[in-house]
Amino acid sequence: MQPVWNLVNRLRTKWSTSTKQENEMNGETCWLIACLGNPGRQYEGTRHNMGFDVGDRIIEKYGITQSGVKFNAMYGKGNVEGAKVILIKPLSFMNLSGGPVQETAAYFKIDTKTNLIVIHDDIDLEPGQLRIRKKGSAGGHNGLKDIIRRLGSEEFIRVRVGVGAKPAGWDLADYVLGRFTDSDRKEIDEALDEACKAVGVIVSKGPDAAMNEYNRKKTV
Repeated sequence: MQPVWNLVNRLRTKWSTSTKQENEMNGETCWLIACLGNPGRQYEGTRHNMGFDVGDRIIEKYGITQSGVKFNAMYGKGNVEGAKVILIKPLSFMNLSGGPVQETAAYFKIDTKTNLIVIHDDIDLEPGQLRIRKKGSAGGHNGLKDIIRRLGSEEFIRVRVGVGAKPAGWDLADYVLGRFTDSDRKEIDEALDEACKAVGVIVSKGPDAAMNEYNRKKTV
């Protein structure tokens, strides 16, 4: 699936939101949805770009329009299940995700402990399995590790999307930068839709409601 926000055009798009509009959003209660991945066509559809792919589903479903690039991230704002949201795709590459997340949250005065949602891949979960957490360690995920370092806290909501464990003998980087097998693709496509729905539950009913609904073993 092609990215919803065009990679080339976004770099030519001027920041279309006026200073007045930005200031109006500052301090306003809203959610920051940070979708992790690596920019560039060579990374499209890879396991490590699950955050970007879920973000595309959210963008499509809720009509979130691209506003431009700020704090080294593609940015858009809109409404998800009645809640105002800012959605970003960091352009800093995965291992430096913390800068765009922290700077965007600070600029829009978002409480990262309650109103930040980070969406990312997870090799500790089966392909297509979801887990929602309100806090926790990075678990070896370098994107999360950098966000925790920049925020100075492990307390933020994350939606973990399973991509499966790497096979024995494989290099981890090669695995997460690889693409899904045909047998996993159907489950992954379903997981993208489920993760999109889970975000809707989080912003409308709270993370506990989403955890109760989505933190369960997949049925075979």
